[in-house]
Amino acid sequence: MKKSNLISIIIAFTFFSACKSGPGESVTKVDGQPQIEPGYTGITIPVNIAPLNFIINEKGDSYAVTITSEAGESIEILSREGEIIIPEKKWKSLLKSAAGQEITYKVYVKNAGNWGEFEAFSNSVSKAPIPPYVIYRLLYPGYESWKEMSIMQRNLETFDEKAVIKNEVVDENCVNCHAVNQQNQANFMFHVRGSMGGTFFVSDGDLQKFNLKTAEMENGATYPRWHPSGKFVAFSSNKVVQQFHSSEQKKIEVSDLESSLLLYNVAGNNIQPIHFQNSDQFMDTYPEWSPDGKYLYFCRAKQIDKNYLYSDIRYNLYRTAFNAKTRSFSAEELVFNADTIGKSVSFPRVSPDGKQLIFTLHNYGCFPIWHKEADLWSINLEDFSTKPMAVNSDFTESYHSWSANGRWLIFSSKRDDGLSARPYIAYIDESGNAHKPFILPQKDPLFYSRFLKTFNIPEFSESDFSFLPGEIRKAAQKEAKPAKWSKQ
Repeated sequence: MKKSNLISIIIAFTFFSACKSGPGESVTKVDGQPQIEPGYTGITIPVNIAPLNFIINEKGDSYAVTITSEAGESIEILSREGEIIIPEKKWKSLLKSAAGQEITYKVYVKNAGNWGEFEAFSNSVSKAPIPPYVIYRLLYPGYESWKEMSIMQRNLETFDEKAVIKNEVVDENCVNCHAVNQQNQANFMFHVRGSMGGTFFVSDGDLQKFNLKTAEMENGATYPRWHPSGKFVAFSSNKVVQQFHSSEQKKIEVSDLESSLLLYNVAGNNIQPIHFQNSDQFMDTYPEWSPDGKYLYFCRAKQIDKNYLYSDIRYNLYRTAFNAKTRSFSAEELVFNADTIGKSVSFPRVSPDGKQLIFTLHNYGCFPIWHKEADLWSINLEDFSTKPMAVNSDFTESYHSWSANGRWLIFSSKRDDGLSARPYIAYIDESGNAHKPFILPQKDPLFYSRFLKTFNIPEFSESDFSFLPGEIRKAAQKEAKPAKWSKQ
């Protein structure tokens, strides 16, 4: 046996023995549950989630944790510093044995030679899996610069993360507004703004660049949502202005000066306006399709004039019926009037079963990411009743996305520091109720306290995205294919 291997075994045995001598039969009960970070207590987790590593924030000389399933399978972890790193293989086996049941955590802390046992806490393990991937945009939270920006993909079953696109391969232009249809790579798109600008679509596995702003359009195509068929994309066309405040509470305000809706026909590469009666009197934005593709939901506010105050702009939720064969829309229908309660609506997202729509509710405007009061609300699409969701905090909740099975919601929240948006996951039960959310697990339990960037627009995906930097660069360097304007 090599000397280095022998030394490693001796060190491991010595440490194990030192820690193991404590949490045996002789322990002192400690009132209350331990303080841990992240707060993975009392949550419902998917059967295929990566390990929930955490830090024990209790003073001690040594630490021990046992995690046990109702079937009797268990994991034991020992730590000198309170950092609990759960072995991935054992974790996967434990969750598999606990599907539909609970796992229990027991935490022991050693002080002055004596072990204390805190009150146990548990997690429910749902049989419903979470999609294997999530895609999000990473950038610094100020939004004043796009020098370092990327669209990333994270494997939710492991800690693997990779870049879908980094803006360094497109001359540091802005990359944004990615959208995935049916959580499938076959229908994926994103925008690039700047010198290599265009809208990029995946076509037969290749990236192609299009120019979706025709001579007939006042503004370019902005916020996209795929029709479930993959044949169409609804866009809003926005003229946007940013205001920068000196207030510590709200540094940035983003407002529309005008906006309207567009329908892009993917196969025909043509784009058409979505007009309603008296459309010029309103600003329409944030389209969202029903899962059957028969309705298009959107947010609408009165068209502002030159004397507008951004704090007076409020959006209500509307929908319109869509005929895919004729590419035509019916008259608009009011779904939720937020203005009557002094609020504004943004980011409507319909559940996969079509029964529930979740939106962001805030005081005014259409860009709530800097609104501390922004919360997630749900609306029952059978009777149009609304209620706040149980996932809300005292800080911004926004950018939410459903899993294909309707059991998981991922959203961005600023509850940790009030500045950077972090991805949180919540279980949605069969009654449509949200359970306590938990932050996306990381291999390093202190990752979020060290990571400065913000997570925007997390979208679940069933597919592994695998674009090479050279592919993106090559597509970006080509001249964009111009879309054709169509009245219908």
